[in-house]
Amino acid sequence: MRHYVALVEQGDDGYGVVFPDLPGVISAGNTYDETIRNAHEILAHVASVSGVSGLPKPRTLEQIKQTWEDWDEWKCNYNFVVSLISLLPFGTKTKRINVSINERLLARVDAVANNRSEFISNALEMALS
Repeated sequence: MRHYVALVEQGDDGYGVVFPDLPGVISAGNTYDETIRNAHEILAHVASVSGVSGLPKPRTLEQIKQTWEDWDEWKCNYNFVVSLISLLPFGTKTKRINVSINERLLARVDAVANNRSEFISNALEMALS
């Protein structure tokens, strides 16, 4: 699995993301968690359009610091954090599985969700982004 360095900056209206290895690919969100989810989605979209083999090989943060022409501007002018965004498999097909879950947790899920599978899938997406 490929992992791309993303620079996440907090602005007045939310967060923005740039990928030094993918010029022109940006993402944003209102919250940090939403921004990270959106960054995963844009990365998957870019890979689906260009093909994984069409994407540049990811650089490490150290390599980016040494070779990315915008690094000096970013480090001097922006408050940001570095995050790794994984290029996740493209599968959108659902798969039926059998899981065991604590009864108390299941009751809490049922109290707030109409669809257990959708709730658990969304929770896993958030936890893994």
